[in-house]
Amino acid sequence: MNITFPDGAVRQYEQGVSALEIAKSISEGLARKILAAEVNNEVWDLSRPINDDASINFLTWDDEKAKSTFWHSSAHLMAEAVEDTFPGVKFWVGPPIEKGFYYDIDLGENVITETDLEKLEKKMAELSKQNNSFLRKEISKADAIKYFEEKGDEYKLDLLTGLKDGNITFYTQGAFTDLCRGPHIPSTGLIKGIKLTGIAGAYWKGDEKNKMLTRIYGITFPNQKELQEYLIFLEEAKKRDHRKLGKELELFTFSEKVGAGLPLWLPKGAMLRQRLQDFMQKAQLESGYLPVITPHIGSKSLYVTSGHYEKYGADSFQPIKTPVEGEEFLLKPMNCPHHCEIYKSSPRSYKDLPLRLAEFGTVYRYEQSGELHGLTRVRGFTQDDAHLFCMPEQVKEEFIKVIDLVLYTFSSLGFSDYTAQISLRDQNDHSKYIGSDENWERAEKDIIEAVEEKGLKNVIIEYGEAAFYGPKLDFMVRDAIGRKWQLGTIQVDYNLPERFDLTYIGEDNAKHRPVMIHRAPFGSLERFVAVLTEHCAGKFPMWLVPVQVKILPISDKFISYAENVLHELKNNDIRAEIDDRSEKIGKKIRDTELAKVPIMLIIGEKEVNEAMVSVRRQGKGDEGTQSLSEVITNIKEEVNNKIAFNLEIVS
Repeated sequence: MNITFPDGAVRQYEQGVSALEIAKSISEGLARKILAAEVNNEVWDLSRPINDDASINFLTWDDEKAKSTFWHSSAHLMAEAVEDTFPGVKFWVGPPIEKGFYYDIDLGENVITETDLEKLEKKMAELSKQNNSFLRKEISKADAIKYFEEKGDEYKLDLLTGLKDGNITFYTQGAFTDLCRGPHIPSTGLIKGIKLTGIAGAYWKGDEKNKMLTRIYGITFPNQKELQEYLIFLEEAKKRDHRKLGKELELFTFSEKVGAGLPLWLPKGAMLRQRLQDFMQKAQLESGYLPVITPHIGSKSLYVTSGHYEKYGADSFQPIKTPVEGEEFLLKPMNCPHHCEIYKSSPRSYKDLPLRLAEFGTVYRYEQSGELHGLTRVRGFTQDDAHLFCMPEQVKEEFIKVIDLVLYTFSSLGFSDYTAQISLRDQNDHSKYIGSDENWERAEKDIIEAVEEKGLKNVIIEYGEAAFYGPKLDFMVRDAIGRKWQLGTIQVDYNLPERFDLTYIGEDNAKHRPVMIHRAPFGSLERFVAVLTEHCAGKFPMWLVPVQVKILPISDKFISYAENVLHELKNNDIRAEIDDRSEKIGKKIRDTELAKVPIMLIIGEKEVNEAMVSVRRQGKGDEGTQSLSEVITNIKEEVNNKIAFNLEIVS
């Protein structure tokens, strides 16, 4: 049979050969490095026989799919350690995640605390040294049911109900057997650096009505060196945690009485958020967007028309019923249906298009309490939402302009490392999408061509990641410490204009259907502020930071001069405060450093006599004595250089 390699070369092998044997035929060194293989674009165990002509790609630790396989196998190793330490436990699911893995476990009468994690790590290391192979076994559904009935495991029996006979596999390593479709790495001995990172509660199937299981998180590496580097990364991530910095910098808070997942913006956070909004609104106005405002609720029928109720109604806040008329309303989960109705409020001509409607619209979506996380996962959030209505022949040009706006936003805020992800329909299952195949194919073609014409680098295509109504372009940004975040999205939609019967009169005097583009460069202000806070460790750029200057008089007798300085700074639209506490200047400086204020102006007798100020920069120290006018000029230049609207900087 023929095996095709990534470079196009073709070699012949006997039927039943494994990927590992193929790798050994090329190089023993290659065989030692690989963890799994892609066979016809599907990840397989290295030992699995190949019986037909196939393409093959070997996966090493440097490949994301190999890491995923490694961490999936590590979840099984952890489960073996848990079962050995706490006999009688039962397991639900144990998938790999972006960094590491977890397993949801019914511990019965047992309780696992943070102190037990170290014991489990040692047990995993002990089992790893046994170097047991991960053995795949195809099994009939009847035999699988019998196995788990004898074991008394209702969780795996539940999983089996959704599986078809002839498509079920068990994996065994050492004394542990699990229902699993795989794939896995060759053996446990490859798992070296081991760290269990936390314990959490997780409802079975994510349903609050079901039993609470114990979720154990972990991460592993092929060696101890990479584990140590990761632990250092974790410590840096803790320092940058937006929940910690948000409290220290007085940006936002939460209240049990207000409700979980509903952030309260404090004055400094509200001002920071407003500046982000002003920044985007200025950019939008200069790009031809028109501002609109829509209510926080909408009739249930609106979301039935849009299709959102069918897709997300069960996971949204339940309808609000009026006491007399019996009408039903929903807290707004999306802005786009409202914008469709604004478009429809007047007859439209081809001369009106493109029509770009923009709104900072607050939306509400129900999230389980266990899924809430600071500002990154909330129940109420504000999107920098806009919807562009255009003719089909305008789609590509408009899409490129939106890409420019997204990249300008990233450039202005210091996000330089990003990947553009083209998210398309699942190639095999179209049932979860609305709209005709013809419209989907046109929309996907428009996005791919726009990205190609724009010349974006680091572009990937992901099938199955499209929105239910259309394909999209997502920007995956890496922050200062290498974490990936999805920020900025652009979506092409032929479907909502059909569902809302939107039309325009063309040059031929006939009715035509517009195309809709959804876009949100920030995504949501809440999540964007969280990511930005962690990216810059709370040291916001000068144009955005809540307090730009802190005035530090050495003693009370210099407060009058400090107030004159404050007055002059405010007259020049510079955000400043005086620290008039009766504290030593050293403490004032330390506290101002901790508050991440970019500039300190220290005032003592010399500064008063010379009508000057002593300047200190955040993290840089003393910059000497300057005139106040010089300080003001420097700050204004720094601000203007950051927010001058010029899309050419990213074109």
